[in-house]
Amino acid sequence: MSRLRAQNVTKLFGRKADEGARRLAGGAALDEIRKLGVTPAVVDASFEVNEGEIFVVMGLSGSGKSTLIRMLNGLLPPTSGHVEIDGVDISGLRGNELRAVRQAKVSMVFQHFALFPHCSVLTNAAYGLEVQGVPKAEREKKAKEFLRLVGLDGWEDRLPGQLSGGMRQRVGLARALAAETDILLMDEAFSALDPLIRREMQDLLIDLQADLGKTIVFITHDLNEAMRIGDNIAVMREGRIVQIGTAEQILTDPANDYVAQFVADVDRTRVLTAASVMERPLATVVSTGGPRTALRTMRENQTSAAFVVCRDRKLLGTVNAQAVADAVSNNETELDGLIDEDVDPVAPDTAVADLFAQSAESPLPVPVTDESGTLLGVIPRVTLLAALGAINGHAREPEPPGEGGAPADGQQRREEATGVDA
Repeated sequence: MSRLRAQNVTKLFGRKADEGARRLAGGAALDEIRKLGVTPAVVDASFEVNEGEIFVVMGLSGSGKSTLIRMLNGLLPPTSGHVEIDGVDISGLRGNELRAVRQAKVSMVFQHFALFPHCSVLTNAAYGLEVQGVPKAEREKKAKEFLRLVGLDGWEDRLPGQLSGGMRQRVGLARALAAETDILLMDEAFSALDPLIRREMQDLLIDLQADLGKTIVFITHDLNEAMRIGDNIAVMREGRIVQIGTAEQILTDPANDYVAQFVADVDRTRVLTAASVMERPLATVVSTGGPRTALRTMRENQTSAAFVVCRDRKLLGTVNAQAVADAVSNNETELDGLIDEDVDPVAPDTAVADLFAQSAESPLPVPVTDESGTLLGVIPRVTLLAALGAINGHAREPEPPGEGGAPADGQQRREEATGVDA
């Protein structure tokens, strides 16, 4: 369900902004608009933010992202286009009508905290509720609850000047949350913080979002921050949105050279997930199939082990070729006593960076299962290494036999084909 929608939103600054808008609509270039003495801050921006989504707007300084967020709550009226909150077009609202929508629907967290220096932490956190006319006892009770959620329990009577930067930003976040609006706008909210404190605040936001399910628009110029917290990301350049997608989509399929250069230095292992690199598990046997079936499966796939699943694809464990061959020699008909249940599957959303230690310690590929234990895929070691060397989402071509130490035949290709190390 869409909670916030921008439709062809444009914001131009200058006395001839209306004329600039008409020329833009007619296909004029931005340089032509600038010659009018008009600054195009946001140009024809369109997107939707769904309920419970963290939508990140990312771009360099001057790309228009801060102007855009100020149009989303009516602080700046668009030159053209429409902004809708829960289906209500706020672009034409003024005065009390616009304030009513803001108070009921939207809260904002600013880059430089925007706290009242002479007021206590509790008073600052309760300010949004005070504006709404909530009685003092009730608003202070709610403010204390959200101060506790952001880790400031016991700091209610302090002044902002007695807090660190990270703590002041927690007060700003508590104030926005205490207003209990469904939509949260965060304008470079963590950019003034030191790197370690910034990561703590990112962790806090992710944890709070898991509990509260707010609809969040988050502005940042930090690509790694955007990739870490965003469900969807909009990349802006010179006022235009040049690409919208998930972190993985933007990283592996950039819309143009600008986006490709923008993401060139991103740590891919922190963005790509197990689901994006896993392969179909070919060497699997059903638990009721028996040792002979298991041995035949491993021989056909030229592997020394196989994953064992139920008929509904739930992962039970693994069997190895030696144990199965011995069972066949002894005319055994059951796999139950041969299954090694000591397997450590990962979830589909596990970051690739968190898979290397497990992959190095196991002779088998890393199994990927869903919440019910169903085997979705496997990640052979060679596939994991290929993901590191991928460029624009495509793995490097393997070197020909005899060059660069590349395997001349069998083993690597069998691993890639079967999903199980030979």
